[in-house]
Amino acid sequence: MRATEPITAKRIETTAEELVIVLADREVRIRWEHCSPVLAVATDRQRREAELSPGGYGIHWPLIDEDLSIGGLLRKG
Repeated sequence: MRATEPITAKRIETTAEELVIVLADREVRIRWEHCSPVLAVATDRQRREAELSPGGYGIHWPLIDEDLSIGGLLRKG
C-alpha cells in the first residue's frame, strides 16, 4: 500500500474576503470565516502577513501566531 502524498501549495495570496491557495493544478479560494475563528476576526494586515512553509505544506501568520495546514484548509474549503 502506498502512502498518500500530502497536498502542497505553490503559493498563497490574500484578499479582504478570502485566502487564495494556488496548487499545481488549480486555485482554491476559502473565505476567512471558513479558515479559522482567529482569521475570521483578524485585521487585513494580520491576514496579509502570511508565510507559506518552505515545503508548501502549511501557512503561518506570525502577527496572530496562527498555523494551518494546506490539507486541513482544503478539507474546510
